Amino acid sequence: MIRACVIGWPIEHSRSPLIHTYWLRRYEIDGSYEKIAVRPEDLPEFLGSLHARGFAGANVTLPHKEEALRAADFADEAANAIGAANALWLDRDGRLCASNSDAFGFITNLNTEAPDWKRGGRPVTVLGGGGAARAILYGLLGEGLTEIRLANRTRDRAEQLAQEFGSRVDVVDWELRHVALAGCGLIVNATSLGTTGRPALDLDLTELPVDAVVADLVYHPLETQLLAAARARGSRAVDGLGMLLYQAVPGFERWFGIRPEVTPELRAELVASLQAP
Repeated sequence: MIRACVIGWPIEHSRSPLIHTYWLRRYEIDGSYEKIAVRPEDLPEFLGSLHARGFAGANVTLPHKEEALRAADFADEAANAIGAANALWLDRDGRLCASNSDAFGFITNLNTEAPDWKRGGRPVTVLGGGGAARAILYGLLGEGLTEIRLANRTRDRAEQLAQEFGSRVDVVDWELRHVALAGCGLIVNATSLGTTGRPALDLDLTELPVDAVVADLVYHPLETQLLAAARARGSRAVDGLGMLLYQAVPGFERWFGIRPEVTPELRAELVASLQAP
């Protein structure tokens, strides 16, 4: 039996077991996927004993992503550029290897839900300055974007990201985020604003072209106020659930040897889990 897991602290919220267990059933693989709560102080020992514990690899969620990258013997380009790891595996020599599939998940979902989002080569606005924003910037720049407008509540964090990712990223004051939408073909909410229990994202879409795409990484609730406002004005809305689904694909393929498909049935199972009391 091939075993994999997801680690974090806390870990109860993780939907990864639902996704990977669905694929194990669908492809009739003799394997298991479980969630394990790992305290930050116990992370080095846990990662050093993956093989002894019988795991082929692991997904990594908060707060371990950056430390997992530092602990890895090898990290791919995505993990190094994003500065965090969300998937680990052991190679044939027993080395701990790290990757980050968040950018892959976001871009794959965006291309699936709004395949013409790059039409006209228009600017993109990204809101946020944390790890999620780093992944989105990496993914968008990899798609050849020439102008990304970045706004974050703390300007210094946005400035740091702009320095790291280069001249195609322009920092915009948070107070000017509304007017920064003028002429954009895509906006991405990479903040936690709008998540259940958090304040809503205050964003006036008046300046945004109606044919633009509005993407929100938040998936709880699935329909945020931002997405509802986008649909009400006739803009296409892309929720955060697709990114969660697609980011799981590379890890499953690496551990279990089959590249899984994101199906409507899997999405429906995930939606039902989010709606459960």
